[in-house]
Amino acid sequence: MDSSAGERGSGGGSEAAAARRQGAPERLFLDRAAAGVPAQAWFGVSAVFHYLGPAFAVLLFPAVGVLGVAWFRIAAAALIFAPVTRPWRTLRRADGRGRLLLLGLGLCLAVMNTSFYLALERLPMSLVAAMEFLGTLAVALWGLRSRRNLLALLLAVAGVGLLIEVTWAGDPLGLAWSALNALLFVGYLLLGHRAAAQGASGGVERLGAAMAVAFLLLMPVGFLQAAQAFGNPSLVLAGIGVGLCSSVIPYVCDQLAMSRLPRASFALLLALLPATATLVAALVLAQIPGPRDLLGIALVMAGIALHRPARG
Repeated sequence: MDSSAGERGSGGGSEAAAARRQGAPERLFLDRAAAGVPAQAWFGVSAVFHYLGPAFAVLLFPAVGVLGVAWFRIAAAALIFAPVTRPWRTLRRADGRGRLLLLGLGLCLAVMNTSFYLALERLPMSLVAAMEFLGTLAVALWGLRSRRNLLALLLAVAGVGLLIEVTWAGDPLGLAWSALNALLFVGYLLLGHRAAAQGASGGVERLGAAMAVAFLLLMPVGFLQAAQAFGNPSLVLAGIGVGLCSSVIPYVCDQLAMSRLPRASFALLLALLPATATLVAALVLAQIPGPRDLLGIALVMAGIALHRPARG
């Protein structure tokens, strides 16, 4: 098993003990939630919202603009996290290495989410999803420890191949944004696991601080475009909803899962994203999956069911 997974197990206990001494019920709740529910279940919730939020965001592009929607996503998430995670306290208490982690994760979140939306403006969501998943394959391959897990990975990749017929679009700029998003998604996976190294509650606190950093970094980029929607309460509420669905629910669930899973196992679970993208497209955009899509989903689910986190 990853050495980091062992550290998460011991660190999570010390975090929970500290929370008891400090009387922090929200931290106890997060640690108990992470321990009491299978990590795969938390990831399943994250996987659904990973594309549900963007599906709503795309509908806002004409009214708010791509950079404006990206600003709303980060700003709403930072606002929701702030009273619960108290990012100013987390930043103040962090040591030098911890602050570098928060700065790196915040920068990753800001640029990743913006490049994701800029790619979606030009390319089909299926192509962006394919490139996003392929970026995590190296992480999954790095942590393979058994033939069983290799077979699980091959099944998941075959399923993704059926779900997404990747064709090169005639839009080099869109492909560049999509490639940047895929690269930063790997960065989010690595930095997010490091943030979760001392348990779920500590990971969520670090996530809240990183989101505040992302908000400050993105302020000069998207604020002016977002400000055009401030006079329309419906658009503002929609922007807040995008932030809740895209950056609060899935990222918190990611931390609850990351605190229990090795990086390679979490990376393999990301194969579920194209499957949930297909389901979300069917429900939100009325894009009904065909037999090929259903077979692809079945193969992805089989691969995830077959996988076992490495031990020893």
